[in-house]
Amino acid sequence: MEGRFPLIGEKFPELEVITTHGKIKLPDDYRGKWFILFSHPADFTPVCTTEFVAFQKRYDQFKKLNTELIGLSIDQVFSHIKWVQWIKENLNVEIKFPIIADDTGQVSGKLGLIHPGKGTNTVRAVFIVDPESTIRAILYYPQELGRNMDEILRMIRGFQVSDKNGVAIPANWPNNELVGEEVIVPPAMTEKEAEERLRKYDCFDWWFCHKKI
Repeated sequence: MEGRFPLIGEKFPELEVITTHGKIKLPDDYRGKWFILFSHPADFTPVCTTEFVAFQKRYDQFKKLNTELIGLSIDQVFSHIKWVQWIKENLNVEIKFPIIADDTGQVSGKLGLIHPGKGTNTVRAVFIVDPESTIRAILYYPQELGRNMDEILRMIRGFQVSDKNGVAIPANWPNNELVGEEVIVPPAMTEKEAEERLRKYDCFDWWFCHKKI
């Protein structure tokens, strides 16, 4: 099933899904929280298993950032349940977040998770959604490349710092090569602002100023 995937800045589409934790209404059940919906190609596959363990190992860090995790694949719910049991019994890791069972492909179709050349499996997609149900970021990975969960954590932290302080987040933050853990001040819109910023902040030039938070 094909579908135009939602865009950054749009509201996450309203969906009622079956998960390992029962029925969930998206995004309504997560209003007031950030959530990350991530799809994986299939249960009982090596790369996907490493990803679920990696997400679970960081679950407490996500929760401290008011962020919930939701997995998804086109497997049936009993497959998800059995896979979660296998992970607990064999790897000693308990998966505590829900996994959507999308065996009809309807959810994947609406979110654009099934790409040409990849059969009917879902790609490794990540949707980052804010407490207002707005999609803030979308990531796509091919089946052969596992995700970096520390980068996804960094993105949540970066969005929250940006929203709270009205600033931009530099590359590799908080370990940027030019400004370290500092953040970027929005560019001046007038000549007067440009002059003031040079006095108020540390700047490489009037259009490139940074500050501590």
